[in-house]
Amino acid sequence: MFEHEMNSQTLFSRMRKNEPFDESLYTKYGVKRGLRNLDGTGVVAGITRISNVHGYLINEYERVPCEGELRYRGVNVEDLINGCLEDDRFGFEETVWLLLFGHLPTKGEVEAFNSVMEEFRELPQDFIEDMIMKAASPNLMNKMARSVLALYSYDDKADDTSMENVLAQSLSIIAKLPAIMVAGYQAKRRVYDNDSYFIHSPYHGISTAENILSMLRIDRKYTREEALLLDKCLILHAEHGGGNNSTFSVRLLSSSGTDTYSAIAAGIGSLKGPRHGGANISVIKMLDDMKEHIRDYKDDEEISEYLRKLLRKEAGDRSGLIYGMGHAVYTKSDPRAKILKTNAKSLAIEKGFGEDFRLLDAVERLTPDLMSEKRNALTICANVDLYSGLIYRILSIPPEMFTPLFAVARTAGWCAHRMEEMATCRKIIRPAYRANLDEIPYLPLNCRKEN
Repeated sequence: MFEHEMNSQTLFSRMRKNEPFDESLYTKYGVKRGLRNLDGTGVVAGITRISNVHGYLINEYERVPCEGELRYRGVNVEDLINGCLEDDRFGFEETVWLLLFGHLPTKGEVEAFNSVMEEFRELPQDFIEDMIMKAASPNLMNKMARSVLALYSYDDKADDTSMENVLAQSLSIIAKLPAIMVAGYQAKRRVYDNDSYFIHSPYHGISTAENILSMLRIDRKYTREEALLLDKCLILHAEHGGGNNSTFSVRLLSSSGTDTYSAIAAGIGSLKGPRHGGANISVIKMLDDMKEHIRDYKDDEEISEYLRKLLRKEAGDRSGLIYGMGHAVYTKSDPRAKILKTNAKSLAIEKGFGEDFRLLDAVERLTPDLMSEKRNALTICANVDLYSGLIYRILSIPPEMFTPLFAVARTAGWCAHRMEEMATCRKIIRPAYRANLDEIPYLPLNCRKEN
């Protein structure tokens, strides 16, 4: 028996006696931490035809930097964006079709698909009141995951894993998630911010991007330029290969044969992690700190000195990171960052965020040389997070919704990967862990002593 009170602190102190093992064991046993090879490349765990993330070449076993390229079902995402720009139209719904069905839709298919998605947008009766407003969450990602799991209870064929039914479930979740996100934000405002709130239903006949802005704003007003910019963000966040943490989580759960709602909720839970989906918020916090400590936004040397302080853990959140810079795959350029930067500049100046844009541009220009000072021959580029947070701020989207918007878009890719996993792999994903522990003899209960 314990001679003192057992509480969380004492329990934790006992747990700490199981000290972490020597990390040199990873090298000794050839264990690839994070499923990464020593050169930083990912361990190949599957095959996909959904997308290709290209950021370097392998030449005689060495990584050679190159310009980044992202393709959805073989289609260059830059061409997808440019096609929408030329026609002055919204493209997220077309992107969802492309990812799920594997080819670019015709005009007639787009129109018919939009009608299908409109039907799926409607939430079950009293869902907002019962599942969202009555149990508000300070974090929208948790609320979205809970709400997706709750949809299971409204589905008569929730455990039907036939491809036809999984497709219907996928379309339903993709269509409903924007309304769930906005309602979750309103519940958070009411409970945690002690603020007034309002609930708008989705409109028919408009795009996902337009509906998000319409539901979020009390007067439901937005400009076409604003909605088109948000639409581009949704397109660029919709998919990024099978190896990222959230997509792999969805594929991992799907390989077990579980239901669609559980698999997508897992993706949301993964994306919530600050090492994955939360970097755009960190960029904005870094930007605000820069504005407090930098006097001349045109002085590259002053900005460089601040960035050096970030790297030395003397500024910002003391993490030693310059947020929005660097990527696991992209080396010379992230095509998503290039597109967002190009499309954000004019609206940033128009909305009074020109200085913010100038600072982030300086971060992009100056960081590679500063990182080279720290790590020789390192090739680094801006990633999608450097400009996406600024775009959301320009659109008056609250920071609490930055990562949830990422999830709204990425659900399209998750659903595509789930169906591919179920259709082609048909084997549960089960990696191995090397055990490192001593054999300990069993003792009867009355013979045990407190450690």
